[in-house]
Amino acid sequence: MNCEIITIGDELLIGQVVDTNSAWMAQRLNERGIVLKQITSVHDDAEHIVAALDEAFNRADIVLTTGGLGPTKDDITKKVLCDYFHTRLVPSKQVEKHVRELYKNRPDVLNRLTATQWLVPENCTVLTNRVGSAPIMAFTLNAKRSTLNAKRLISLPGVPHEMQVGMQEQVLPWLMEQLPDMAQTIAHRTLLVSGIAESSLAIILEKWENALPDCLHLAYLPKDGTIRLRLSLYEDAIDVLDDQWNQLKELVQDYLVVDEDKPLELVLGQMLLAKGQTISTAESCTGGRLAALLNAHSGSSAWYWGSVVAYDNSVKQNVLGVPAEVLEVHGAVSEQTVRCMAEGARNLTHTDYAIATSGVAGPTGGTPDKPVGTVWMAWATPDGTYAECFHLGSGASGASSVSREQITARACTKALLGLIRILRKID
Repeated sequence: MNCEIITIGDELLIGQVVDTNSAWMAQRLNERGIVLKQITSVHDDAEHIVAALDEAFNRADIVLTTGGLGPTKDDITKKVLCDYFHTRLVPSKQVEKHVRELYKNRPDVLNRLTATQWLVPENCTVLTNRVGSAPIMAFTLNAKRSTLNAKRLISLPGVPHEMQVGMQEQVLPWLMEQLPDMAQTIAHRTLLVSGIAESSLAIILEKWENALPDCLHLAYLPKDGTIRLRLSLYEDAIDVLDDQWNQLKELVQDYLVVDEDKPLELVLGQMLLAKGQTISTAESCTGGRLAALLNAHSGSSAWYWGSVVAYDNSVKQNVLGVPAEVLEVHGAVSEQTVRCMAEGARNLTHTDYAIATSGVAGPTGGTPDKPVGTVWMAWATPDGTYAECFHLGSGASGASSVSREQITARACTKALLGLIRILRKID
């Protein structure tokens, strides 16, 4: 069965709020074998919402909506759904009891607007929103003809935490109970390659890709100087997937970083953990971004010990011990400086390894010899310190068509890849 998501809210369409709900929901649906065909975002406008519902039901068996369920005037989803399903709002004792319990210690919240939250469409099935006041409402379309063949709509809150809890605890179990045979075989295998352009990679894979069975699809997902290759299966043919997956790994072995869908920082962390070793960072142009990646995963304290964000030269000198003459002669963005930074961080934190970054992230500050996007980085190890310069922007004389965000993201990727490769050479 096919599914579509409709996200409702002006804030999504003016860029005030980023739609993270759809990505999260797509992952959960995929895990359950439910094929998501389309995601649509619409204004808080009744006519627009109705048109989106009509279009979605023409294509999909299950429609999930998020947003527009609050108690204020701009939240119109519940009223629109009443009109769409030819019903009326009625009080729900179930929802009222839940809302009163939810806010029992906040009498200021239990006002006449909050009371509208326990009004629900008469012909819907109410699913409990354990962590919020907006009820989750499920509707069945054309149920008189066949319950199994009927289409379903589930309206969820737009608040991400409420939506996620509701999906996991209520919506997915309800769908599986209603439509026990709706799931199909969906399987994905993902690997990560680096050091090759997307077009060059496609040429290497062209003959193999053209011969892929119809049940398989290959996707190229470039990001920050790496490419994820995802091989997807949409029917019960795991043996075919396994065979083609092994062929793919053989074809890209010269560029392969990891043969699973795992972030680089976690790949590095697991390598360090297996060795009983640790890492620290000294960052200038990346401004702590590398540190944020390294400590984002549970258990990272076992291998990641800390960071010094040495943006100003005084911090490089006074905290990391970069000699004043190195900064004066070679500048902050230089091989000599990053080597001193990495070694200083390693000595300061007593870790086995340290990574240092220093560069011109832009959009200003570039020069003809060090244009925006120039990044030096170093890796201090028990066996010595390695350094390399990367040009992660484009253009000359300080100009760049690559944003500051892109340059720092690419720098972090290069920094992680560099140490992963060093560790593999040691092995």
